Amino acid sequence: MPEISRFYGIIIRIFSIDNEHPPEHIHIKYNEYEAVMELKTLNITEGSLPKKAKLLVREWAQLHQKEMMVMWQSQNFHKIEPLE
Repeated sequence: MPEISRFYGIIIRIFSIDNEHPPEHIHIKYNEYEAVMELKTLNITEGSLPKKAKLLVREWAQLHQKEMMVMWQSQNFHKIEPLE
């Protein structure tokens, strides 16, 4: 599972379609927390994150939502700038 970004201790990953299922989503890990965020809605659909981490991920995802949707469809994975 390629890591596409890392910031403030938060790791964002995306799976290849061969190993995953729709809808388009990303996997988030922060310390002992793990969550899945749907890319179209930016809602957490599995797992949980502390409130501050969730807000940071949502802010970052809003900035890169279209890019991640293209990445999911094309399967052309690359690093995305972290939140600063």
